Amino acid sequence: MITIKEATISDINTIQEIAYISWPDTYGKILSQEQIDFMLNLWYTSDVLIDNLTNKGHFFLLAFDGTVCLGFASYEHNYLNKNVTRLHKIYLLPEAQGKGAGKLLIDTIENLAKKNHSVAISLNVNKFNKAFTFYQKIGFEIVEEYDTEIGNDYLMEDYIMQKDL
Repeated sequence: MITIKEATISDINTIQEIAYISWPDTYGKILSQEQIDFMLNLWYTSDVLIDNLTNKGHFFLLAFDGTVCLGFASYEHNYLNKNVTRLHKIYLLPEAQGKGAGKLLIDTIENLAKKNHSVAISLNVNKFNKAFTFYQKIGFEIVEEYDTEIGNDYLMEDYIMQKDL
């Protein structure tokens, strides 16, 4: 049975391990290894994760099957001072995909968003990420295309998706 637990600073190593394992599988056919390494170093250092947890209002959830952590998600309520919950990150170990952990993480965030009186959940997804169809299947719709430079001449080519609550 998959269970969800709120992460704390003591779980940062687990979050980093899952990111470093899942990113090459998720993005290996989309991005260069150099860009993957750049982005992991940009968003998954201990200092950045601690800042997200303690100063930026991000919450992290961990999905477990027994004692094995299958993946994580992070979210933020009142994103950009709007009545929206933002799904910032969701990554699962490659062997955990398709077993319901991702859906359970998103369902948990959706329930928390409703308790926070959010009107929607929003997210960004790479236009070429296979998770795009997963998001569509569970009710997210494209509301905008968003391309942005993130440094080192790297470009993120995303869809902004939203699910109304």
